[in-house]
This record gives sequence, structure tokens and C-alpha cells, in this order.
Amino acid sequence: MSYQLQFGSVLANLDELLDGAATTLWMGAATILLGSVLGIVLAILRTSGPALCRRLIDGYVEIVRNTPFLVQLFFIFFGLPSIGIRLLPIEAALLALVFNLGGYATEIVRAGIESIHPGQIEAGLSLGLSRWRIYRHVVIVPALERVYPALSSQSVLALLGTSVVSQISVVELTAVGNTIQSATYRAFEVYIVITVLYLGLAFASRGAFWLIGLAAFSRRRRLGARA
Repeated sequence: MSYQLQFGSVLANLDELLDGAATTLWMGAATILLGSVLGIVLAILRTSGPALCRRLIDGYVEIVRNTPFLVQLFFIFFGLPSIGIRLLPIEAALLALVFNLGGYATEIVRAGIESIHPGQIEAGLSLGLSRWRIYRHVVIVPALERVYPALSSQSVLALLGTSVVSQISVVELTAVGNTIQSATYRAFEVYIVITVLYLGLAFASRGAFWLIGLAAFSRRRRLGARA
């Protein structure tokens, strides 16, 4: 069986694919920013908050880590309207993405915080540092530096996970590709192009995280801080 690749009809819709990629990119960026902030805040509360707060966060993390993202998305988009909470597809998608990444980020950052030796906190107290400065400079920043590779990888996965939100009619890259292949019947070519675009987004994101890591943590390394 011979199959001839024909990209003409696919590339004729390149503008639509690039628009879908742009939607994927901004959704991914918003998810990474909001999800990371949520994860950091919850990790702090999980390690030093009241007992009830810690238990609630534990439950949230377990729900996120032990249920499929698609189920979480459907629960928010199809389930919440049953109790009177109706969201637009793009709003439900972003909420689900942040909810999902926040759970994983919480666990990642928690591991970083708990890796800080208590002796370092005691040393900060002995130097007369305030508890806020100790938590900021001795706990949070070193913890984030240690888990930054894992947090970056999880963030890239969140970016790629935006493909799932096409299931609730959000017009991102995968949704655009599905529409084009339905119209052109060139599924193989369409998904080759989509794969290349996703690879480009993933590699660009990894490069951006690498540059952010250099800017955020290189000074600490030059000063001899432990990674």
C-alpha cells in the first residue's frame, strides 16, 4: 500500500493552526502562572498551617493526583451547572487546568520545603532574622531552587494538557486540527503538523524555564548556595 503525503490542503489552513497554537500558548502560560502560585501558597499552608487546613489540602492533592484530568474538566464544565455555577468553555478549561496543576505543584513544592534542614532555620534565628525573612530566604527560595526542574517539567505537561480541553469545544490547537482533518480527510498530515507545533511549544517552554532558572537562581549558585 502506497500513501502519498499531501500537505497542501493542511498548510492552506496554517493561519488557523497558528491561531490555535496561540490559544494553547496563552492558556498554558496562564495555567503555569496561576497553578504555580496556587501550589506555592498551598504548600506553605500544608507544611505550617493549622491542622484542619493541612487535612483539606491533603484531600485536594489526593483528588487531583488520583483522578483523570478529563473527569476533573467534565466535573467543572458539566457538573457545576447542576448547582447553578455556569462557566464559559474557556473559563471552565482554565479553572480545570489551574486546579490540576495546583495539586501537583503543591506536592512538588511541599517536598522542597521539607528538604530544608531545621538547622538552617535555627541558624537564621540565631542571626536575628525575622521569621518572614527566614521563611523567604532560608526556606522558600532554596526549596523552589531544589524542585525547580520538577516544577518546570510538570508545567510543560500542563501546557501540553491543554489539548484535552478541546473536549468542551475550546478552540485550541487540537480542536483546530480536528476541524481541519474533518474537512480535508488528511488526518495523517494534519497530526504531523500539530505534532511539530506541539514540539515547538514544548521546546520553547523548556528554553524559557531554563532562562528563568538562570535568572532566578544563578546568583545563589555564584555565592555558593547549595542547590
